[in-house]
Amino acid sequence: MKMPDPDQSIVAKRDEIAEALREIVPGEGVILSDRELQVYESDGLTAYRQPPLMAVLPQTVEQVSQVMAYCHAKGIKVVPRGSGTSLSGGALPLADAILLCMGKFNKVVEVDYDNRCAVVQPGVTNLGITKAVEGKGFYYAPDPSSQIACSIGGNVAENAGGVHCLKYGLTTNNLLGIEMVLIDGTVLRFGGKHLDSPGYDLLGLMTGSEGLLGVVTEVTVRILPKPETARALLLGFSSSESAGDCVAAIISDGIVPGGMEMMDKPAIEAAEAFVNAGYPLDVEALLIVELDGPQAEVDYLIDEVSAIATKCGAITSRISQNEEERQLFWAGRKAAFPAVGRLTPDYYCMDGTIPRNKLPLVLKRMREMSEHYGLRVANVFHAGDGNLHPLIMYDANNPGELEKAEDFGSDILRLCVEVGGVLTGEHGVGVEKRDLMSEMFNEIDLKQQLRVKCAFDSKALLNPGKVFPELHRCAELGRMHIHKGKLPFPDIPRF
Repeated sequence: MKMPDPDQSIVAKRDEIAEALREIVPGEGVILSDRELQVYESDGLTAYRQPPLMAVLPQTVEQVSQVMAYCHAKGIKVVPRGSGTSLSGGALPLADAILLCMGKFNKVVEVDYDNRCAVVQPGVTNLGITKAVEGKGFYYAPDPSSQIACSIGGNVAENAGGVHCLKYGLTTNNLLGIEMVLIDGTVLRFGGKHLDSPGYDLLGLMTGSEGLLGVVTEVTVRILPKPETARALLLGFSSSESAGDCVAAIISDGIVPGGMEMMDKPAIEAAEAFVNAGYPLDVEALLIVELDGPQAEVDYLIDEVSAIATKCGAITSRISQNEEERQLFWAGRKAAFPAVGRLTPDYYCMDGTIPRNKLPLVLKRMREMSEHYGLRVANVFHAGDGNLHPLIMYDANNPGELEKAEDFGSDILRLCVEVGGVLTGEHGVGVEKRDLMSEMFNEIDLKQQLRVKCAFDSKALLNPGKVFPELHRCAELGRMHIHKGKLPFPDIPRF
């Protein structure tokens, strides 16, 4: 994985930079020792590692602003980091960049039940928001599998999803406002407690921007009252294709479950051994379909979904009888990633999204790829919205297996684009998918996206080496064509 070459002039000034930053963030706010920096050398994509120049742990917005302004003035790169759970290498450090760690921004600033929103700092965990409001019967809807650890600031940066995003939307659909700091130290606010803002949708632009445009220092999110009733069905099928057909049939019938997840046999067996959720082990694919709302509506929809599943060839069906059982169904799904870790020394977690009706085809093609590469794969899907998470199993101790797993994953993502899907559903591009962006976007598309980046960060100091497959200076995007030694419109002032 090619990253920008370190600026040796910056590396040589490491002690000088650390001394200046300690003036801004005193005490233990600057981490410099090689041993302590090992903690920060990778994020959730542990195949790639690189210690940062240093780690800086600010505690106030003013400190963030001053750190950013200093780095901007001195030409020092900045890589923002939340909880480090990114699965795309979005928080991978650089040897000549400070790692700006937002973990100390961990307070719930305000809960406004009248306006059904919460104002929190970016280091608050996803689950921490729900814990803060559940006493009054509210919750925060997006729920990534890593919700116990991932931070809401990172969720904003990657536009994170979760098992209940089919009905309730991704982070962007539950985000009301942010405060953020630009690379020059400017502090801005977009959105707020109100539902909409005039002018350009800059809040939407920042959501999913992967730390390339600014650093989030405060987040305002929508909170929802817990549904009156929620029940889940476990539906087992003799093939992944028939389970995929059932997903399409449920949605085409006009039913939008609170969540609809799918696991294939390897994932089922691993999750059941890990959690003992009561999953059937004699099926090839398992659907978890949750229906929520008023009691009468849920009862009706359970009957409808059960009938659709029967038509699609379901061979087992089980309905949760109480809240404890419903939570147990989901516990197995949310533990699927760590559970697969018991089957293999290493695995590579992919993230692509496809049209729902292409699920049977994509599953078939992935099985063929698995045979071609000689690597096993366990499949876990946000099936309702077509977001795939194939887990490619490999052993990094075997020479060439990591590279083989990467090639396998790249082929899966190319397949997603080929069938009308996209490269990522919620993990972001980071470094993992960076060099595949040209599979989905042409050069004109990519340059236009880069112009947006340049408008906020003209020196390309924020999280460089991520998202864009080729590194350009912002000045190169504005270069003029010179014909016979003459510029067009020579009377226009040049800067």
